Amino acid sequence: MGRRSSRDDYKFLQIIDARAALNQKVNLIGLVIETGLPKQSKGTDCFCSIRVIDESYPSPGISINFFAETMDKLPQVLTVGDIIQLSQVVMKTHGPDIYALFNKKFSSFAIFDGKNNSNLLPYQWSSKYHAREQDKKFILGLMKWLVDHKIDTGLTDLHSLKEIREGERFNLLCKIVHICEVEKDKWMLLVWDGTDAPPVTIKTKLEEENENPLPLQPVDFTLQRDILCTLPPLGTVLRVTVDRCNEKLGINFLKRNRWVKLINIRCEFHTALWHAVLMPFTRVCYLSNEDDIVLQRMREYEERRKSKWGWMPLSSFPWPSDITGKFHCVVRVVAAFPWLAEDFRSPSGVYRIRLTLEDPTARIHAYLYKEDAEQFFDGYPSVYALTRKRNLLLGISEDDDGSEMNDYFRNPPWIRCCLKSYHIDESDVWGSRNFRIFATTLKA
Repeated sequence: MGRRSSRDDYKFLQIIDARAALNQKVNLIGLVIETGLPKQSKGTDCFCSIRVIDESYPSPGISINFFAETMDKLPQVLTVGDIIQLSQVVMKTHGPDIYALFNKKFSSFAIFDGKNNSNLLPYQWSSKYHAREQDKKFILGLMKWLVDHKIDTGLTDLHSLKEIREGERFNLLCKIVHICEVEKDKWMLLVWDGTDAPPVTIKTKLEEENENPLPLQPVDFTLQRDILCTLPPLGTVLRVTVDRCNEKLGINFLKRNRWVKLINIRCEFHTALWHAVLMPFTRVCYLSNEDDIVLQRMREYEERRKSKWGWMPLSSFPWPSDITGKFHCVVRVVAAFPWLAEDFRSPSGVYRIRLTLEDPTARIHAYLYKEDAEQFFDGYPSVYALTRKRNLLLGISEDDDGSEMNDYFRNPPWIRCCLKSYHIDESDVWGSRNFRIFATTLKA
């Protein structure tokens, strides 16, 4: 497809030519590879930015900055590879970067499905947009170019949850499984990709478990049970919060049950639980369920789901620790209360211990009580032997003489155990739900 031109004032420039037309109004048409979430500008307008490419400038493309009176007047691109047609945008520079500025007073846009050549009607357009029959050939040309050249639409360098690292900014391919407002103007996303986030080192002292217990979720917000039941049963569901300094970000424009790429998010963990932060400059774009990379991720998940070994935490391979016996689940013990072995039994000699268990999907409290704890510890060993068992279970390192080296930095092993759930209040079956370890023996 050669240089675009026409005899009237509606001439399309290729991106490479538009970059040379600084401070001029130009008309462009290109493929969208990234979109930024809409947000309130420093003034009264709303703002968003998208990145587009064409055959003249396939990498890295060019940013288009949009301003509008309200967020719903900004472009809302549905899928990577959709086509946007722009009229009367002004070419500008900011430092070394060249971008196009959409002016709400005279610019216009229209967005088309980039994979449907049977319907060339835009699914969104601005008030000043005027359709022309001759524009269709440019749209069809871009569609053909995308198919023939298999151009990179920004789907490289995308990571999975199993690859995240603390403090790093990264690009994540994931599915949005839930969106909720945790408080006024503060939002949280739940995202998932079928893999497990890596286990982290526990950085709390055991003696603090009474006054400052390890939390069961990374933020002080509990999802209702009917929502929890809709989440995938396998793989980590990562909580993504909006930075407090960015409360005016248009989170409500994100869509549930859609695969997206999140460009430049920051991952952190708090009290040994992963969460991520959606930064003010995070860029987002939706993917089609037919995109090759989405199909690949879903195939990998289905293979894992159908395998009896695939339900084990990915980081427990080749096999969990054999320090326990019968099992129905694979977990790590990240905390215990009481923490001293001499306090594991009541004055009357009855075991009563609360353990904090985690796997890649969640963290819960589970109790060791009476005869179940007797089986777990193989009877009533000495305090010294119980301490050794506790240290092994919780990942506490020991010197050669058996003394504890440091209980602050712990990496508990993956173990196998049986769990049962029960309620203690007939009038509140789910609110009073507890968990208990049974039919399991610590063999150490």
